[in-house]
Amino acid sequence: MTEAKKLTMAELEAGLDTIRQSPKDDGVIALIVRRPQVNAREVLEEGELDLVEGLVGDTWKVRGSSRTHDGSAHPDMQLNVMNARVIALLAREKDRWPLAGDQLFIDMDLSQENLPPGTRLALGSAVIEVTDQPHTGCKKFEARFGLDALKLVNSPVGRLLQLRGVNAKVTRPGVIRVGDLVKKL
Repeated sequence: MTEAKKLTMAELEAGLDTIRQSPKDDGVIALIVRRPQVNAREVLEEGELDLVEGLVGDTWKVRGSSRTHDGSAHPDMQLNVMNARVIALLAREKDRWPLAGDQLFIDMDLSQENLPPGTRLALGSAVIEVTDQPHTGCKKFEARFGLDALKLVNSPVGRLLQLRGVNAKVTRPGVIRVGDLVKKL
C-alpha cells in the first residue's frame, strides 16, 4: 500500500459535488473488506453476511464496543458501510480504501435524508438495515487520511451526508459479491 497525499479542506470540498451525485435508490458494491484481526484487512470478491457474525470472518463480534454497558460488540454496529465516492476522494488510490476500516464500500447516497435509520438495503441475497448508531472519524482515520478529512467527515455537512458512512446490521443472511446491485427497499 502506498502513502498518499493528504488533501486540504479546499480539495476535499471540491469533491462534494461528485459525492452528492451518488445514486439514491440503486447502487453497487464497489469493495468488500474483512478485518480478520486488528489492523489487518482482506479484500474479498465475495462475502457471507450472517445474522450473528455480521461479515463472516470479520472480527466485529470480538472487538467489543464502548457503546455497550458490558463492552461487548454492539448489535447495531455489525457492519460499517462507506460511500465509494467518499473513500475514492480521501484515499486517492483504491489499494488504500481498506485503511478506512469499513467492510462495505458502495456507490450510493448514504446521506441522512436518503438513508435514515431503519432503511433496509438488499445486496446480493442479503438484506441489511441502517441503524441509528453514528459512524464518526477517529484518530486512526485522521492518521490515514489527514486532519482535514477528519474535520470534514465530522462537520455538520459531513454528518448530514454521512461522509464517514453508516452503521448497519444484517436482517437477512446471504452472499454478497463485488459488483452486486444495492437496492433501497
